[in-house]
Parts: sequence; C-alpha cells; structure tokens
Amino acid sequence: QVQLVESGGGLVQAGGSLRLSCAASGRSFSSYAMGWFRQAPGKEREFVASISPSGGRTHYADSVKGRFTISRDNAKNTLYLQMNSLKPEDTADYYCAASRRVGPVATESAYDSWGQGTQVTVSS
Repeated sequence: QVQLVESGGGLVQAGGSLRLSCAASGRSFSSYAMGWFRQAPGKEREFVASISPSGGRTHYADSVKGRFTISRDNAKNTLYLQMNSLKPEDTADYYCAASRRVGPVATESAYDSWGQGTQVTVSS
C-alpha cells in the first residue's frame, strides 16, 4: 500500500485559489491512479477529480470542472489539486486516495489507500 499525507488547506475568500498537495510514500506511486474526494459538514464524501497513473487522463466532477485541475509529479511522488474561483460550497475536508485501477476512477470503493484529509474553508 501507499501512505498519503495531504497539505495546503486553509481559509480563503470566495473567488480565491488554493493548491492542495498529497505526498505519497511507499512503493510504486506511479502505478496508482489517484483521486481527490471531499466531505462537507453533514454530507457524504463525494468525488472531486481523478488522474491516471501516467497523468495522461483526468476526470472531474461537474461541480468543479473548469475551476479545479488535478495533476501529479511521479518523480516527486506527489499529487496536486489546483483550485481556482473557489466558492463557499467548496468548503469541505479534502482527501486524496490511491487506486490500483489503470485509469481515472470516480468510484470511492475503487480506492485502497486514503489520507487523513486537509480542511478547506471558503468564506463569502
């Protein structure tokens, strides 16, 4: 398995930007599809974005398409989520996750390893 640690969360005003990072340790980061999920207070965890092991394919939730960008640097064992034009409804705990699937995947059950999460708060 791979161990995951998120960072980069914080408080930002609506319209602002944040970049989340997810540092991976363990074996073969470059063989895992990776994803970002989020969970707002009182709500279920939901898919945000995913990326294939090579980084060549990505998939986004409709709610973040055009505002968020997922990327990875396999040489640094790091996953990123660039979040622009943030809205108050983006407020949530954000989690990165690793999957053994070969392509980007939106299904939570496909992910084997999870980080502890980083909090993002967007003020209006």
